[in-house]
Amino acid sequence: METVSVLPALTGRQRQRSLTFPDRGSGGNWLPQWELSTLLLLLAGLAVGLLMLLPPAYLLVRASGAGWAAFDVLFKSSTIGAFGPTVLLAGSVTLASALIAVPLAWLTVCSDIPGRRLWSVLAALPLVLPSYVAAYLLASILGPKGLAQQALEPFLGITRLPEIYGFPGAFLSLTLMSYPYTLLSVRAGLQRMDPSMVEAARCLGQSPWQAFRRVTLPHLRPALIAGSLLVSLYVVRDFGAVSMMRYNTFTRIIYIQYRSFLDRSQAASLALVLVAVTATILYLEFRTRGRASYARGSVGAPRKTRPVALGRWRWPALLFMSAVVCGALVMPAAGLAYWLLRGLQETGALGSLWGTAWNSLVVSLAAALVATLLALPVAILAVRRPGRLSQMVERLTYVGYALPGIVIALALVFFGANYATGIYQTIPLLLGGYVILFIPQVVGTTRTSLLQIPKSLEEAGRSLGHSHLAVLRLVTLPLLSPGMAAGAALVFLTCMKELPLTLILSPLGFRTLATGVWGNISEAFFAQAAAPALLLVLLSSVPLALLTLREK
Repeated sequence: METVSVLPALTGRQRQRSLTFPDRGSGGNWLPQWELSTLLLLLAGLAVGLLMLLPPAYLLVRASGAGWAAFDVLFKSSTIGAFGPTVLLAGSVTLASALIAVPLAWLTVCSDIPGRRLWSVLAALPLVLPSYVAAYLLASILGPKGLAQQALEPFLGITRLPEIYGFPGAFLSLTLMSYPYTLLSVRAGLQRMDPSMVEAARCLGQSPWQAFRRVTLPHLRPALIAGSLLVSLYVVRDFGAVSMMRYNTFTRIIYIQYRSFLDRSQAASLALVLVAVTATILYLEFRTRGRASYARGSVGAPRKTRPVALGRWRWPALLFMSAVVCGALVMPAAGLAYWLLRGLQETGALGSLWGTAWNSLVVSLAAALVATLLALPVAILAVRRPGRLSQMVERLTYVGYALPGIVIALALVFFGANYATGIYQTIPLLLGGYVILFIPQVVGTTRTSLLQIPKSLEEAGRSLGHSHLAVLRLVTLPLLSPGMAAGAALVFLTCMKELPLTLILSPLGFRTLATGVWGNISEAFFAQAAAPALLLVLLSSVPLALLTLREK
């Protein structure tokens, strides 16, 4: 069928100035089309890629110093035995997070469930809780002799609950803390989706479930894959939850090796294996992307999705959302409140928290801003200038996210002490570590939003005589703002609770809420840890609430 363009005819001069977007995907040339704007984007993307290569370069230098001993470490029984549990945990948590996040996103965006705006905030709030705090709280509540057993014993005579340590505890704590990554990504995809496609399917006789399965779910594919990618990489690199739950993963072996301070070269060899695991995950994610178009198909201004009446399914939907929120938010919050009350009874004071809270806010906001600015050219290259080099730059941004924070921190310490002494033990070096670690969160959400913006809108702006920068400012950025805001919020939240990187790269005397919580927990002062943990949750909840309550 012939396609009729709604754009005005271009003059010769306008045709030369108009943006050209190559249609070929990953099978195209190594270099995208050579325009000035493309060259600038490529230079910016390569600068970001070089920053991401610092940790792998450090690992190569360290591993080369180990010689053949590096291979001996890789083939140890403890190393090989950690692969299975790591893959099992990552795959299980990623699948469970998707099964939880997709229904929650649809209910809070597309249905008439009562209080859906409040539910959207509550369902995303578990993201603000550090994994090591969440794991400890779940163990203290659901452990064999935890608070739940103590509460049930007088009524039911239960003297011991089933064992939670090991895989069950690690799976439960990481799932409840990481499903919001997928939830926020899928919600952004649903809010950008053209509702006329679902309406057309319903007019053709499709049931609501058939319309969701055949229309909505395929169009959520980029958002679902982006969120699942973040979850899987988060699980691979997590140390706090698996340590609290005594579940042996590959990351834990690396931390133990680094903590020994005997031979960091062997630990670097182990960390290189995590880079290989990351490359495998990224390859699988790339293979599942496909080349479908996800932009709006109708002409005109976008409109809200008309809420679907749940009818008799309203109460089961409310029960499902209540169960998720209770397990992921209410139960940990109750545990924190319990320890806070005990702390007030024992010490009578909360201590001075405002200085550490201010430090956490400043560095987290700065890291979110820098990461968002650096992610923009990477996302534009990947979507609007497709090519193998563009894809390579995008993939490089995910390398640091799979590495433990201590590996990235030590790489930057090595870099600062040897090549950049002026920024050694300063805030800029700390921000650089945050950006390397968390920039994929902005790249994923920005790329997903850009996929849903029709190219014709930018081409129309160029045909009217606007420059590339003007089109970016007037057309692209306003449409990208929901996805970029979601990514910036994710970076802010994860920076607030990041621990090992903050401990190593912070300037002398610089304390944050995360380091304060960990210091008390490591000394078994759980009551004293409750106050900074609650303040951490409160401060992190504000931007997340504003983000999820904001509806176009």
